[in-house]
Amino acid sequence: MDIEELQTFVEVAYAGGISPAALRLGVTKSIVSRRLARLESELGVQLLARSTRGAALTEAGATFRDYAAQICAQTDVAREAILPTGELRGRLRIAAPLSFGPTHFAPAIAEMARRHPNLHIHTRYSDRFADLITEGYDCAIRVGLLQDSNMIARRVDPIHGKLVASPSYIKAHGAPETPDEILAHQALMHGTEAWQFMDGDKIIKVHPQGRFKADSGTALAAAAVAGLGIAWLPDCLTHEERASGALVPIMTHYPPPPAAAYVIRPPSQHPARKVRVLTEIMIDYFGRAPHLQSHEHVRTVVAKPYPCLAKVMTTTAVV
Repeated sequence: MDIEELQTFVEVAYAGGISPAALRLGVTKSIVSRRLARLESELGVQLLARSTRGAALTEAGATFRDYAAQICAQTDVAREAILPTGELRGRLRIAAPLSFGPTHFAPAIAEMARRHPNLHIHTRYSDRFADLITEGYDCAIRVGLLQDSNMIARRVDPIHGKLVASPSYIKAHGAPETPDEILAHQALMHGTEAWQFMDGDKIIKVHPQGRFKADSGTALAAAAVAGLGIAWLPDCLTHEERASGALVPIMTHYPPPPAAAYVIRPPSQHPARKVRVLTEIMIDYFGRAPHLQSHEHVRTVVAKPYPCLAKVMTTTAVV
């Protein structure tokens, strides 16, 4: 069997159809269809039930999927083993947050592309949560607090945040002094997340309420500057606003739990070397950039996927 045909079938199986698989592979739908037809002919079984709505795995296809995925993974490991030292080829798909991702993380990703000219890097910047396995990403850069799950996370950069509000909002509505008082204020949120604060060693969880919501930390910062409410935001998103006085830190006696940026990957016995290299480059980059406050110890943890920092207060810190 042709390894390219196997890889194509695995992409279709996890993407849920020919069209999304073609998009992820960077080829036309007709090429995907031809590869699948050749594979089915070689196996002598139908792997996909095609219809006008897409393609679904047959019973044989569902059984064969896991075997094909293992073959493809082992082939990638074998290819890496015989490549010249340090050389990376193929494609690396990364999901990164739109809020401060293009400024905070993009330079490190660009550095990886510079060092490895034969590697194709596709980065999608979005504050929407991406399912790595279903959507075919090799890894994701996530910001926040972690819970246990089967995802593997490597800490690359500590992230510090504050509760902030504009002087006009404080003048009109006052500022909360304790977590309980947040419930009397308009909160600027991602969705229905909880906010967490430290009272000594104790974590206090609050479920704020508000009429303004956005899936972008940058948009929430703009709303806070406009005086629409209070917001829990990372320092790197509000540095200029705090320096100019457009936003003021509030409730500073109750800091949020420590958060961080992580490179997240699906569980695998043999993680792709390109993901390991990206992680090492990011650790090195933030370690050499004191303005990014990146001098903390880095650990490997098992972590639950989570969206950008605008919503991270729904989770519990592991590191």
